Amino acid sequence: MSKSTTIREALGKLAEKTHGKKLSDITDVLLNAQYPPIEKMDANLSQLTACSKLSLSTNCIEKISNLHGLRNLRILSLGRNQIKSLSGVEAVGETLQELWISYNLIEKLKGVGNLKKLQVLYINHNLVKDLTEVQRLADVLSLRELTMIGNPIEEKHSNEGDWRDLISQKLHQIKQLDSIPLIRMDN
Repeated sequence: MSKSTTIREALGKLAEKTHGKKLSDITDVLLNAQYPPIEKMDANLSQLTACSKLSLSTNCIEKISNLHGLRNLRILSLGRNQIKSLSGVEAVGETLQELWISYNLIEKLKGVGNLKKLQVLYINHNLVKDLTEVQRLADVLSLRELTMIGNPIEEKHSNEGDWRDLISQKLHQIKQLDSIPLIRMDN
């Protein structure tokens, strides 16, 4: 079995592809599907000071960390990893507008309320099963678009036929659910 790719190694490859452009000047950083995969978000991420979109999808990352230096980050893509919690994402809570974190192992949404500007949350195919976790999203007043397909809570309520009504009642700020606009009769 080969060792994992470090963030430093992945950024080195990125620098080569951008013909020596400074890492601190790159706005879109795509480190998807590294081989061997990235397992840890390390302190080398702090070099990405201009980064507005960071994508680390399709790796083997278990924990969100070391985002504190990314003061311009607007979009964070961490889909298809092994992440179990949102802990660590609060470091970009003042700037993050979109969190793409589908196909992970997330059961609890603790800390989502720290994302003051979050507008889009893609959290399909995770392990969210409790309605109290979905209720945490009510604290994210800027949230407009939510996808939760493939979570136990969505599957249960879709089978019962009340998923869209439930979200409409609990999360008044949501305009689009699971890629379909929510139309409310009370507006």
